[in-house]
Amino acid sequence: MTYQIEVCIDNLESLHHAIAGGADRIELCSSLALGGLTPSFGFMQRAAALSTIPVYAMIRPRQGDFIYDQDDIDAMLLDIKAAAQAGLQGVVFGVLTAQGHINMPQAERLVATATECNLGVTFHRAIDQCSDIEQAIEQIAQLGCERILTSGLAANVEQGVAVLKQMVTQANGRFSVMAGAGLTADNVVAITTQTGVTQVHLSGKSTRPSVMETLSDEVKMGNNSIDDFIIPVTDGNKIAAVARQLNQ
Repeated sequence: MTYQIEVCIDNLESLHHAIAGGADRIELCSSLALGGLTPSFGFMQRAAALSTIPVYAMIRPRQGDFIYDQDDIDAMLLDIKAAAQAGLQGVVFGVLTAQGHINMPQAERLVATATECNLGVTFHRAIDQCSDIEQAIEQIAQLGCERILTSGLAANVEQGVAVLKQMVTQANGRFSVMAGAGLTADNVVAITTQTGVTQVHLSGKSTRPSVMETLSDEVKMGNNSIDDFIIPVTDGNKIAAVARQLNQ
């Protein structure tokens, strides 16, 4: 069995760690702490220049839900074109209605633009907020997405095993089901064995201290609860550990 490991990152330092650890694909985001938002054009362009593996950009204009107005969609369409211009291989997005269904008119526009730009498409964990998962699976197939990223409608992949297995069965090879949220080297073999998924997603999150020599706790760049002198980075060893488990 051949497995793929996707690593989500929000800085270029993590890109190097992810590739060194054995990642097969990158999900490029800003603000992973908010669930991942659209990366800047400069970030996309530099990642494309540095990466030796495919890079997919998150297309998510704001934090919060996945219900977007026309201004949001117009921005997302521009960001998809920017991803192509930057030299990336794909994009990641999800759009829903207030009733918890995939917003098909919006999704069709986004997919059509990505296709015109020769970009692959992943439908992200917005699918975990869908009210009718069987309908959503059929709509993903209709859209022509390459894959979905999902925890199986649960808080984490371990709790979503039964639904993940159901998704794989219903997808029936029309697109891939990629398991993510709480996936580690400790549970990846159980998750793949029990569900049949062949693609997995993780951040391998860790932190490092700032190299600032003068630290001030009085000046904050944002939320007071966030330590500006702790830098979130991908731990390549965590990615390598997942790869070793899958290759056994």
